[in-house]
Amino acid sequence: MLYLLHGSGDDETGWVQKGSANVIMDNLYADGKAQPMIVVMPYGYSTRPGEPTRKPNATPEERRQAAAGFQKDLLEDVIPFIESHYPAIADPDHRALAGLSMGGGQTTRIGPTHPETFAYLGVFSAGMPRAGATEGDPTAAYPDADTLNSHLKLFWLSCGDKDRGLEGAKRLDATLTEKKIHHLWHQDTGAHEWPVWKNDLYLFAQRLFRN
Repeated sequence: MLYLLHGSGDDETGWVQKGSANVIMDNLYADGKAQPMIVVMPYGYSTRPGEPTRKPNATPEERRQAAAGFQKDLLEDVIPFIESHYPAIADPDHRALAGLSMGGGQTTRIGPTHPETFAYLGVFSAGMPRAGATEGDPTAAYPDADTLNSHLKLFWLSCGDKDRGLEGAKRLDATLTEKKIHHLWHQDTGAHEWPVWKNDLYLFAQRLFRN
């Protein structure tokens, strides 16, 4: 199971309508480059239908509550529903979580703090907040390196070389290195845009669910 998260301003249709995720995966299957998997693309907000998905002037506490709401939805509703309705193998070695931009940020916060749930993580074009930001360091809540390294089979981190968030992604790479958390850094060519994320999915998906 690959739970694939969209970015801010998109919804659960973004990865197919803009990112051609279905075409990318079909081509990987046809070429024998990816293991069979179910790809789930959930709605990445915890707001009710008709409510704004983002509040421009939201306080840090409101943003934390929104993040916690989506995490609860994913872990307590989406995953149990999928695993009770589809032929999924319900263990961490057969679950991956990945996302772009906002979805990458969600992955940095949810995935490493739940190593009992996910063994594969993909963070596309997301990273640490800028210096002085009030959001804080997502890695502060991570388990110790030995625990994470014993559970995670892949922690993929990538960003385009012209992306406005490149320095934040590099800070996350450096922080993970400093904490001795095993991960793979990939710097792509491009900005904060779909060609980069399509290539991320193409490369990341080939590494999933393999020894």
